[in-house]
Parts: sequence; structure tokens; C-alpha cells
Amino acid sequence: MVLNAETISQQSLPRHVAIIMDGNGRWAQARNRPRVFGHKKGVDAVRSAVQFCSRLGVQSLTLFAFSSENWRRPEDEVSTLMELFLYVLTKEVKRLNKNNVKLSIIGDISKFPLALQERIFAAQDLTASNTGLQLNVAANYGGRWDITHATQQLAKQVAEGKLQASDITEDAISQHLSMAGQPELDLLIRTGGDLRISNFLLWQAAYAELYFTQTLWPDFDEAAFAEAIASYVARERRFGCTGEQIKQLLASK
Repeated sequence: MVLNAETISQQSLPRHVAIIMDGNGRWAQARNRPRVFGHKKGVDAVRSAVQFCSRLGVQSLTLFAFSSENWRRPEDEVSTLMELFLYVLTKEVKRLNKNNVKLSIIGDISKFPLALQERIFAAQDLTASNTGLQLNVAANYGGRWDITHATQQLAKQVAEGKLQASDITEDAISQHLSMAGQPELDLLIRTGGDLRISNFLLWQAAYAELYFTQTLWPDFDEAAFAEAIASYVARERRFGCTGEQIKQLLASK
């Protein structure tokens, strides 16, 4: 399927896409290069994904860059990833701003070096007023952390007498999660061949379509992304209803 304005309608596209960018290390090892070489090459794939989503009209793109479990990796790899993150923020944020992309870093950034935290705040401030693609980069992020952090905020309000326990509803929790106010997650992609979501966007992925590909992240180009979007467009999303109910609902609009 060729994705363009003639083959699909804007209404059938996902509004919010998330990607677990897996396979950088294996991509490098297959070429007898150090794992960090794969991470650096993966930056090109990030740039391509951002450009593709911007052109396609996707509203939010969320990328899993560094999980709360990634601290368990070898110390030298973690250190290199921090340096790469700092470098990319410095190099890419002007490009993002020029292309009207709004950048948000989601996760517990308090664990990062101070210089990186400062660069994160500066990058977010620079792009805060942009109105194009919302780019979320999950760094030191975990789905369980996200839910725990949200419930802690609500529990504090209960303790202060600002809320009743009965006020803690699904909507209330959603409003305190990372990316509150953004479109619901429609499509979750994982590259690299593994068939799991690895503690990523656990709450947000409740009704998301899942797409797994053997393609390693550095090789995930626009053609590979287009295949994922085509798979999404071809699916019937029922949200607990029957297919017939969905058809009747669409016919009534």
C-alpha cells in the first residue's frame, strides 16, 4: 500500500504512535562494531521517523529512548548513552524547532547528570510554543513508574483534603500521567523482533494496536514505517464492541 492522500483518509491514520526502538546493539554487533555505533546510527532513524510523522499528519510520536531498567546495562554503555543523549539534544533541537516540532521528555529525569537535565529543560523551553508534531522522548521511563507517580500525586491531594478517595477515577489517573492531554495511543510499534512491550506505556497502551517487526531500529526507514501504518489502517478497531456495532456507528456519522 502506498500511503498518500489519495489512498487513505486523514481520519483513518493513527493520531498517536509510539515506538520501542530496539535492535541498535545487535545491528552494530552484526557489523563487528561496538554497540554504541548502533545507537549513533539509530539517531538517523529517529530523524527519519520524525520527518515521516510530520508529513503524514500524525499528532504525537513517542519514542522509548532509555528505560528505567536500562541502568542495569554495562556502565560504559550507559555513560556513552548519556553522552549521546546530550549530543543529540544539542544538535537536533534547533532542527526540531525550525520544523515546528514540540519536544517533551517524559520520565524521571532527576536521575540524569545535571548538565543533561539543564539541556532537557532548555530544549523543551525552546520548542514549547510550537504547534506541529508533538515529539515525546521517554528517558528513564517505565510504565509502572508512570502509574505510581500519578497515583502518588492523587494520594497527596487526598491527604491534603483536596480530593476524596472516591474521586480517584480512571480519568483522574489519566490526567496525572505523562502525556496527559495528548491523543490516546493508537499504534505501538516495536522493532528488533521481540514480542513484548517492556514496561512501556502500560496504561496508555490499553487499546493500542500492536505492531512487531524483525527490522532492527537503525534499518527502520520510511518504507518500514509505512508498512506499519498500512497494517494499522487495515485493522478494524472495536474497543470491546462487535464489528457490526462499529459498522453501524460509522454508518450513522
